[in-house]
Amino acid sequence: MRPQAVATLLHEDERVRVTRFDFAPGAETGWHVHGMEYVITTVTDCSLLLELPGGETARSDIPAGSAYSRPMGTEHNVINGGDAPMTFVEVELKG
Repeated sequence: MRPQAVATLLHEDERVRVTRFDFAPGAETGWHVHGMEYVITTVTDCSLLLELPGGETARSDIPAGSAYSRPMGTEHNVINGGDAPMTFVEVELKG
């Protein structure tokens, strides 16, 4: 069993929810489905290992200060696949 990433709610209002995720090496979010479109901004370099539906996996190395978005309905388990702690901030777009 992997350690869990630490999710810290930074801000929430009627338009957005902003959460910081801190991962020790090997830590995971656990399987989840995103109920909203979202934007990720990496605080540190992030070595993502993604477990996807159907048993697939994907790796993605994203430099600190980068951003990307994903649609509502995205399903995955996010794992720190690197040797260093990693952090990103997720902004979920409501409505």
